[in-house]
Amino acid sequence: MSALDPAAGSGAGDDNEVMAGVKAGSVDALGVLHDRYCDRAYRVARSVCRDDGRAQEAVQETFISIWMTRGSYQKGRGNVAAWVLSIARYRAIDIARRNAPHAAHRASDERLHTMPAPGSVAELVVEQAQARDLQDLLAQIPDAQREVITLAYYGQMTHTEIAEHLHLPAGTVKGRMRLGLQRLRSDIDRVAS
Repeated sequence: MSALDPAAGSGAGDDNEVMAGVKAGSVDALGVLHDRYCDRAYRVARSVCRDDGRAQEAVQETFISIWMTRGSYQKGRGNVAAWVLSIARYRAIDIARRNAPHAAHRASDERLHTMPAPGSVAELVVEQAQARDLQDLLAQIPDAQREVITLAYYGQMTHTEIAEHLHLPAGTVKGRMRLGLQRLRSDIDRVAS
């Protein structure tokens, strides 16, 4: 059974083998790539679009784009996961921008029916202030720690993917993550007291 045999499932072959098959024009290889990354691409797109339908559209456009531009992938410039997820992010941004005028109009109509009660306005202000405080605290930790935390939480990458993306040992990534989160916790405790 070949690494790109559809019967082999999504566990067949490493990403580079699968991508070599996609570049060679194998629809089966594209199917394997899709099976591996469609869920994560959806999560990235959903975080940008904030709408299920648009996120699904972004994922569909992602894999169409991968197929249409499959020859442009260069193994030496980064791993397959980062490449796929960055395409998903850019497709989601394009879709969000295309739909922004319509969404703004719908949102203004919806706001008339969903105006918060007076008590919830105060809660919303507190939540927004806490989010800004967290962003400020994140900006104060060392760049190396902030980078791995950002890739993990906003890029939704695993420790292994971050290590591959940054060309670092997995232990280094985990150490930076641990130190950065410890620093954030102590800064949050200091601010809260």
